[in-house]
Amino acid sequence: MAARRDRTHYLYIAVIAAVLLGIITGFAAPGTAVELKPLGTGFVNLIKMMISPVIFCTIVLGVGSVRKAAKVGAVGGLALGYFLVMSTVALAIGLLVGNLLEPGGGLHLTEATAKAGAAQAKAGGAESTTDFLLGIIPKTLVSAFTEGAVLQTLLVALLCGFALQAMGTAGEPVLRGIGHVQKLVFRVLAMIMWVAPVGAFGAIAAVVGATGVDALKSLAVIMIGFYTTCLLFVFVVLGTLLRICTGISVFALLRYLGREFLLILSTSSSESALPRLIAKMEHLGVSKPVTGITVPTGYSFNLDGTAIYLTMASLFVAEAMDKPLSLGEQASLLVFMIIASKGAAGVTGAGLATLAGGLQSHRPELVDGVGLIVGIDRFMSEARALTNFAGNAVATVLVGTWTKEFDKGRATEVLAGRLPFDESTLLDDGHGDAPAPPVPAQPADGKDTVPA
Repeated sequence: MAARRDRTHYLYIAVIAAVLLGIITGFAAPGTAVELKPLGTGFVNLIKMMISPVIFCTIVLGVGSVRKAAKVGAVGGLALGYFLVMSTVALAIGLLVGNLLEPGGGLHLTEATAKAGAAQAKAGGAESTTDFLLGIIPKTLVSAFTEGAVLQTLLVALLCGFALQAMGTAGEPVLRGIGHVQKLVFRVLAMIMWVAPVGAFGAIAAVVGATGVDALKSLAVIMIGFYTTCLLFVFVVLGTLLRICTGISVFALLRYLGREFLLILSTSSSESALPRLIAKMEHLGVSKPVTGITVPTGYSFNLDGTAIYLTMASLFVAEAMDKPLSLGEQASLLVFMIIASKGAAGVTGAGLATLAGGLQSHRPELVDGVGLIVGIDRFMSEARALTNFAGNAVATVLVGTWTKEFDKGRATEVLAGRLPFDESTLLDDGHGDAPAPPVPAQPADGKDTVPA
């Protein structure tokens, strides 16, 4: 086991080296670098291929192993309430910083950027609430897996989990079978991770080659302001909340998730780290039901980074077009876009499309200004993804604490490095065997689920 952990350590050193090499390639040979984009796209697609089976196995095992359905509902309700509050806080912070910095002042729209903005609006579209809700229902029981829809997979997994829960002992063989499938899925995911350096190299080289340095100079204010706002939100807002409620340092938690942040930074997609977040939260001591419900739901509803981005980007566009938004207009427009952004997390470039789609449906005259930030959206999407990921990690620990489904003692050992995470399987021995019986056997779940 030690040798395997050493090899994965070298793997992530290779990812860092690949990122640096990609930056150098992007500056030295931009034309060639842009052609390397399929390498990054291919790696992200490999990760996305595993999202649905990971979510399905995790939720079915978590829900199916809990005898009382009311507890699952309580976890989901508490998580959604928390997501709503934190999204509102993130929106307010974005508005505050955006009004203080006044990004976009003095910039002028050109015909080229207007066309780019129109293209993004067309790509983003405008989905109504009814369409969003109906879209959660898959066409068939298995189409959620073939189409890669996270919320559809979540619905199917919850239905299967509750069905196995109602079956009682008759469902135990099915739970054991799904437990073995989960081991297989995580093993395949661990194999995919070995091509991470190739994917990181292609993704970074392509974006640097396409944008260069000149494209960033005039937009440095909004970029720096956005990154600073995200850092303040994570370390001040989330860090304070985590310390008060659990006594855990946000620095220790983020250090524990360091490899996931590196993966997100190199791919610009928080979805690439979703399976690993589920595995690491369970290893940390959060119960399977809480992890299985909070993490996938958070990827669609807990969009802290996206909320901050939409507020600041909207103010930037309005000021750049000399059509500033009043406070009333800011509130109505941005609340609308937060609602419209559900389900956009984890998809590279989805924030830009959501921004354009929201402006198109609410203030069409501002859509052309979206083209002003097309050149740097790829870099801003990294901050969005990192903030969304950090927010979901903190949310999982908080919900686990509030529902008494979090083993604080185990978390202390894990964060101190005395219980290392098994990178070769993404499941430690205790957690890997837990799905077999109807009651999870790991310390995090044993005392808080079903009495033996």
